[in-house]
Amino acid sequence: MVQRFLEYIEVERRYSPNTLISYEKDLSDFSEFLLKTEAHQDFTQIEKKVIRNFMAALSEKGVSRRSINRKLSSLRSFYRFLLKVGEVKVSPVESVQSLKFYPEKQIPFSEDEMSVVLSGESEVYNGSLLKELIIETLYQTGMRRTELIHLLLENVDFDRAEIKVIGKGNKQRIIPVAASLLDRFREYLKERKPLPESNVFFFVNENGKKLYDKFVYSVVNSYLGLVTSKQKKSPHILRHSFATHVLGNGAEISKVKKLMGHQSLASTQVYTDANIEQLKKVFNNAHPRAKKM
Repeated sequence: MVQRFLEYIEVERRYSPNTLISYEKDLSDFSEFLLKTEAHQDFTQIEKKVIRNFMAALSEKGVSRRSINRKLSSLRSFYRFLLKVGEVKVSPVESVQSLKFYPEKQIPFSEDEMSVVLSGESEVYNGSLLKELIIETLYQTGMRRTELIHLLLENVDFDRAEIKVIGKGNKQRIIPVAASLLDRFREYLKERKPLPESNVFFFVNENGKKLYDKFVYSVVNSYLGLVTSKQKKSPHILRHSFATHVLGNGAEISKVKKLMGHQSLASTQVYTDANIEQLKKVFNNAHPRAKKM
């Protein structure tokens, strides 16, 4: 049944390859738990208490509440599928509540930090145009790491100065690209090795192969670590910085929502928090009454 479910979300729901991998891993973990604690792997013979025991076991192993909730979400989707195909009459997951947690605050890089790491004077890339472009593209476009990895060569339109990004659920969006970044793209295309995957994907490694998650994360984490002391230095923080900076410089939130590929405006509003903090500082430094307080 697991394989049928994975085929369903791949073909009919058109979930991304990374999402498929996550679902498969979550269901595999639950299957192993069943075998160990219930002596079977029959998903149709599960009660609510088994789901709760699974969550408790994950917590005891030190798994974060966010990750536990993700696994619970995977199980919830899986059992909805089993209901749909008539394998179960009641889902043991529906009445199980997700764990409450307080999201860790995402602190964006400052504009000054980004200026240093992207300046022509910076030597942190050791002459690697690919590594420089990974950071610059993530920051200038706000795209997700997986979107950058899967960016197709044919979806970079130099004439229209835009790129087509395939996001979550295979939804497409158009992102404008600055002329300076397009010039760097042209430089990069000249030095890429003409190997098979380079005819499909825009960004490839020195062997002409498509990039992978850990490589992109490592590039961002290591190079930004040279210009900032912030603990979080992931590709997502670059996306966070993009949204924070364009909003801070006057962009309309509805337009930023489209650029980010968000489903709802609430997702984009998260990035206004940093701007509020900046406004507080401006107020405290500039307002005559604030100075006296």
